[in-house]
This record gives sequence, structure tokens and C-alpha cells, in this order.
Amino acid sequence: MPLRLPRRSARSRRRLAADSALLAVAAAFLLPLAWLVLASVDDEATLRVSAPGSPTLENFSAVWTDEITFTPMLNSLLLCGGGTVLTVVCAALAAYPLSRFRSRMVRPYLLTVLFTTCLPITAIMVPVYGLFVQVNLIDTMGGTALFLAASQLPFAIWLMKNFMDGVPVILEEAAWTDGASWFQGLTRVILPLMGPGITVVTIYSFIMMWGNFFVPFMLLLDPGQLPASVSIFTFFGNYGQVVYGQLAAFSILYSTPVVLLYVLIARRMGGGFALGGAVKG
Repeated sequence: MPLRLPRRSARSRRRLAADSALLAVAAAFLLPLAWLVLASVDDEATLRVSAPGSPTLENFSAVWTDEITFTPMLNSLLLCGGGTVLTVVCAALAAYPLSRFRSRMVRPYLLTVLFTTCLPITAIMVPVYGLFVQVNLIDTMGGTALFLAASQLPFAIWLMKNFMDGVPVILEEAAWTDGASWFQGLTRVILPLMGPGITVVTIYSFIMMWGNFFVPFMLLLDPGQLPASVSIFTFFGNYGQVVYGQLAAFSILYSTPVVLLYVLIARRMGGGFALGGAVKG
């Protein structure tokens, strides 16, 4: 009995240390969010986390304009939406042969694709900028969306391939027996059954593009085409002057589409593959 007390004490200390570490991590995430909410309703907001003396919506009214919010948000939706669609389509077409055909080159190819995700975007922007100038894609929404899709494609292929491996090949073979082509088997059998996987790839690609600042900042020159991720830079004035209240209000509006996207399709993410009874008989 006397030997059990130190063991319990040590276990309690470890649990207390783990709980303290988790609370510290939670505070590190919650404090910026608390500042964001409080500063957005404070017309005299600073970097300190403090409750406003008289809450007001003047910060939202100041940024709720076509030039500051609506046009950049529309540009972001067009840019990120187009890039996401292109990424998902190309990832599905690239993942299909990697998932269904056996070859010695599959694993080296996947490792090469994964290696490309390790390259920093700043290391390739100079040659990309020169290439875009030569092919007349600079300062175009289509060219910028194309590069955003290409930057997210390697990891999207990995995700899509792993989800596609979970769909039984026998279902596709049954479709081939009925006269379907490989493309019809992909679009009518495989993709409908991997809805959660497509959802995950879509959310991941859209969020990564939505928060990308450097690529549109380098490739888009016309201020009327800049997305919200770049236009937020206008809140940082000269000589270190920042309108913190308006910055917080705009940040809340800027993060709203991503939060709504996640909330709307969160159920499908946790649903798993709808394969119940698919191979029966």
C-alpha cells in the first residue's frame, strides 16, 4: 500500500502537466480570436485584449463598401472557386490510374509529387513570374487561378488517391461488364461513392487558396482584381499606423465564407463512404 501513493502522485502530476499544456495551447488559439471579436466592435481598438467601453458597429460600417469588401471578396470567390474546381478535377483524373493500375513507377511518382510540396513558393515565384510575362498570363485571373491550382495539386492527388483506394474495384468491373467506359466508371461509380473524400479535397484546396497572399500579390497588378487576402494589406498604413478596429472587422468578414463552407458540409466529412450493401450479391 505505501508504494502505491507515489505512483498515484506521479500519475497525477503527469496528468496535471498535460492538462496545463493543453490549456496553454488552447489559450494561444483563443486569445487572438477574443481580440478579433472585441476589437471589431471597438472604435478605439489596440493590440491589447480588452472589452470595449461602448460597443459599436462603426468598424463594420466603415469596411462594408464595394471597394473595400465586396469587390475583393468577389475576386477571392472567383479566383479560389475556379482554382478549387480545377484542382479537384485534375486530382481525380491523376489519382485514378495511380489507384487502379499497378506499376513499379507508382510509388516513385507519388514520392516525387510529394516532394514538390516541400518546395517553398518564394523559391519558384521568380521563374513563374517570368514565364507568365512571356505567355501573357500576368495580371489575369485565369492565369493566377491556374497557378494556385497547380500549387495545391500535389497534395490533392495524394488525398484523392487514398480515398479512391477505399472504393472496391469490383464495382467498377461490374460497370465495365455492362458496357461502361473507364471514364463512365470513374464519374458514375467511383466519384459518387467517395463524396466525403472529394469534400475533404475541396475544403483543403479552397482554404489554402483563400488564405494565399503571396501568389496573387505577385501575379495580379490591377487593384480592381486583387482578392481579399491582398486587399487586407491596405489596412496597414504608413509609419506603423494600423486601423485595428477596421482590420478586425474585415478579418471577420473575410473568414466568414470559409467557416460557412465548413459548417455546410461538415456532416459529409464525417459520414464515411456510402458503400453499405454496394457489393451485396
